[in-house]
Amino acid sequence: MDFAHRSPVGGTAQGQVSAIPDLPSSLPALGAGRHAGHGLAHPGRGSVGARATGFVRNLHRRLLQQCEKGGGAVGPTRRGKGTKIMAIAERRGFPVAVGIASASPHETQLVEPTVQQRFTAATPRCMIGDRAYDSDPLDVRLQQQHGIELIAPHKSNRSRPETQDGRKLRRYCRRWKIERLFAWLHNFRRLVTRWEYYEANFLGLVQLGCILILMRNYL
Repeated sequence: MDFAHRSPVGGTAQGQVSAIPDLPSSLPALGAGRHAGHGLAHPGRGSVGARATGFVRNLHRRLLQQCEKGGGAVGPTRRGKGTKIMAIAERRGFPVAVGIASASPHETQLVEPTVQQRFTAATPRCMIGDRAYDSDPLDVRLQQQHGIELIAPHKSNRSRPETQDGRKLRRYCRRWKIERLFAWLHNFRRLVTRWEYYEANFLGLVQLGCILILMRNYL
């Protein structure tokens, strides 16, 4: 890791460092040791051999390259670039639908695509979300297009009249089961940090994690 530029290390050195450490140096003056190369120094200039030896010792046969996170479904946030994992769990916490998206869009824009990626043919009758899903247009779309009732507490700064029934909001205490599902998924270290460049590869790993969770509980 390049601590000066905060960039990963990549690309092998060519024409500068031998791939086999036991081979003699191409320059006889540099093969004597750490302090070799004094005979190559020119008047008024530093030791060329010392700089070459230091390059080999510090970079360990690697060249430094700057690069940024990229790939599909990667977006900027306040804490950097990332990818969101959207999931729907049933009453016991087992996955019903899962999907990935860029970290930039708000959660209310990702609910319907997640519903369309469900594993089951039937749609859930109701879904429970946190205050981030307090959206009247989202409630109307889910009810009219999918027949799903969204239960989410109102935000503290809400200015519109309340629409949620207080009796149904009692189900909000069951929302911890979706958090348990994400805890199960984070047991797979490959899902904690995204390393895949292609969106389909990362989505496949998330779906594989859901399959393993279902197999452990049903088989």
